[in-house]
Amino acid sequence: MSGHYWISAPHRRERDRLRAGLELPPLLASVDAHRRLRGPYTAAGTLLRLVAPDVLRADPALARRHYIELQQSTPELAPLVPPIVRRLEQQSAVGEVSRYPARLHSLRVAHGLVDFLLSALAGTDGAGPRTLVVENVQHADVTDQEFLAAALRRIPPELLTLVVCSATAELLDPPGTPSVSLPTALAAHATRLTGRPEPDAARPHAQDPAGLLRAARSFVDGDGVDDDPLTVAAYEGLTAAERAALHDRRAAELAERAEEREPSLRLGALPYHLMRGSDPDGAGVEALREALLRCKYLGFYHAAVELGDEGRRSVDPARRPELWWIFIRETGVCLAAAGRPDESAILQQEARTASLDPAHHMKLAYEIGMLYARHYPEERRDPGLARAWVNTAIAIADLLPDPKERSFYSVFNRNGLALVEVRDGRPDEALRLLDEGIERLDRELGLGERTWHRVGLRYNRAQVNAMSGRLEDALEDYAEIMDADDDFADHFFNRGNILRKLGRLEEAIADYERALGLEPPFPEAYYNRGDARLELGDAQGALADFDRTLELEPGHLEALVNRGGLLADLGETKAALADAAAGLALAPDHAHLLCLRGRLLAEDGRAEEAAAAVAAALRSDPKLAEAWAVKGELAYLNGDLSTAAADFDRAVELSDRAEFRFNRAMVHEAAGRFRQAAADFDAVLVATGDPDALSHRDSCRTAADRAGA
Repeated sequence: MSGHYWISAPHRRERDRLRAGLELPPLLASVDAHRRLRGPYTAAGTLLRLVAPDVLRADPALARRHYIELQQSTPELAPLVPPIVRRLEQQSAVGEVSRYPARLHSLRVAHGLVDFLLSALAGTDGAGPRTLVVENVQHADVTDQEFLAAALRRIPPELLTLVVCSATAELLDPPGTPSVSLPTALAAHATRLTGRPEPDAARPHAQDPAGLLRAARSFVDGDGVDDDPLTVAAYEGLTAAERAALHDRRAAELAERAEEREPSLRLGALPYHLMRGSDPDGAGVEALREALLRCKYLGFYHAAVELGDEGRRSVDPARRPELWWIFIRETGVCLAAAGRPDESAILQQEARTASLDPAHHMKLAYEIGMLYARHYPEERRDPGLARAWVNTAIAIADLLPDPKERSFYSVFNRNGLALVEVRDGRPDEALRLLDEGIERLDRELGLGERTWHRVGLRYNRAQVNAMSGRLEDALEDYAEIMDADDDFADHFFNRGNILRKLGRLEEAIADYERALGLEPPFPEAYYNRGDARLELGDAQGALADFDRTLELEPGHLEALVNRGGLLADLGETKAALADAAAGLALAPDHAHLLCLRGRLLAEDGRAEEAAAAVAAALRSDPKLAEAWAVKGELAYLNGDLSTAAADFDRAVELSDRAEFRFNRAMVHEAAGRFRQAAADFDAVLVATGDPDALSHRDSCRTAADRAGA
C-alpha cells in the first residue's frame, strides 16, 4: 500500500502496533494533536517548532511570505519572522481591539502552513520522502482539523506521507458550518486501517502503591492525554488533594516555560492544570479568561467557546458577576462568529435571565439583533426582529450616565442598525445613520478616542456606498480609512473590487496583491485578480490565479467556470471538460457550466450531447446569451440557417458581443442575406479591427451589389 493512512484503534498502543506493520518513509516527526496540550494548532505548532527554525534560517524569504500564519499558529516562531503590524491598535487605548478575524481566517492560516511545508520539503534536496505521524486526532482542535484536511488533499504522499491516528469513535465535523471536513478528506485521500482493543497485560504497577503513584504522576506530566486504561485508573485512584498537588507542580513548570519561551502552553496545558490544582477559582479561571480572549482575538472561535464554557460553569454568577459576565458574553459572541447562532441564542437568553445590569442588557440586545441580521442562515434572518432588538440596545445606550460612554454606545448600536437597514433594502437610511454617527463621534469624543470605531464607521459607509453604486464616494471613504488603517487585507480587497467595477484594472490588481500580502492565502483574492487579468488579456496570469483559487478551494464554482472557459479558448478541450464536469458535480443546474460543456462537446463533434447540454443551460437560465450562441452554432452546422439566425438574434439582443455578430453574419452570408451580413461584419470590424471581418464585409457588399439586394 502507498499514500496517506488513517489508523483507528481504541488506544494508542494498538495504533502504534498497526503503524509498525506499514512500510513507511523515514520519520519526519510524530506529533500529538490533543488540544489539551496547546489548544489551537497543537499538532501543526509542534511540527513547526521542530522543522521551521532551520528552514527559516536557510530561506529568509519564507519568513516574509508566511509571517502571519507561522506566528499565529506557533507563537514561539515570532522572533524568526517579521512582526504582525496592527497600526490602528497601536494608536488606540490599551486593550482596545480594532477588529476580529473572519470565520474562515483559520482555514487561510492552514493553507499558508501547507504552503510553507511544501516549500520546506521541496528544499530538502536528496532527503527523499518523509512520514508525519499525527496522534489523538479525535481530540484535535478545529484549527488542526483544517490543517490536516488541507494537508491530506494538497501534500503528495511521495513528498510527505501523513499517518493520521484516532480512536474508533466516529470522527465528526465541528458543530456549526465547518469550513472544511476532515472526515471527508480522510475518506478521499487516506487508506484506513482499524484495530481492536488488546487485553490489558499484567503491569508491575497494577497493585504496587509506588507504581500507581508513578503512573499517576506520569499521567499528569503528560498533560492528561495518555489513554492507557491502567494509567488513567492510577490517576483517578488518587485523592483530590494528591491530584491537586501533582497539577500544581506541573502548572508551575509550564508557567515558567510559557513565560520564557513557549507561550502556546497558555492556550492548552497551563489552564488545564491550573483548573485542577489547588486554586481553580483564582489562578484557574484567570488562565481560562486570558486564553479565551486570546483565542477570540486570533479568530480561534471554537477553542474560545470551549474555554468560555468551562469558565462559565466554574464561576458563580452571584458571587463574581463581572467575571461570569465576561465568560458568558464572550462565549455567546464566539459561538455566533463560529457559525453556531442557535447555541449563541441559548446563552444570550441565560445571560438575560440572570442579569439586571442595564449595560449588560444593552449589549445582549445588540448581539441578539445581530443574530437576526447576519448570523442566522439566510432563510431565518428577520430584519424586523433585528431592528426591534437593536432599537432596544439604542434606547438603553441613550440613557447611560457617562456622556462619553453614552456617545460611543449610541453610535455603536446605530452602526448595527445601519446593517439592518442595508439588509432590509434601505441603503440611504443606513448612510444617514453612519454619517450621523461619524459626525457625533468627531464632535463629542476627543482626538484619538475610539479611533478603531471611527474607522469602522467609515468602513461600513464605504461598504454601503459600494453596494448602492456610489463607487467614487466609496473610494473617498477608503482613502480616509487607509490613512489610519493600512494593514488590513479587507480594505485592499474591497477597494480592488470597486476599482474593477470602474474599469481601473491595473490598480485593482495592485490592491489584490497588497491584500494577499496582508493575509494568509485566500481564494477570493486570487479569483478576483485572475478575473481582472483576464479582462486585460493576460491569459497565462489569469490561468495561474484560477489554478491557485482551485488549489485552495476545489469547489469554487466561478473559478471552475472561468478556468474551463479559458482552457477552452486555449484549445485545452480535455482539461476544460474536466472543469465543467467538476463544477456540474457540485451544481448540476449551473447554466454557465452546462453552456461550457455544450460548447466543448460541439467543438468535439458530439452534436447531440452538445444540444442536450445547451438545452439544459437554457432551461436553467433562458437569458444566457452564450447558450443561445452555442445553440445557433449547432443549428448552423446542421444546415438549419433559419433557426441559427433566430438564435444569434437572441444572443445579440441579450449581449451585443463581437463574436456573436460575426457568427450571425456568417449565417446571413450563407443564407444569401448579404447586406445584413455586411452590416454585422462592419460592426465587428469597428469593434475589433478583425481582418477576417473586413474581408467578409467587402465580399458581402460586392455580392449584394451584384444581386441588387
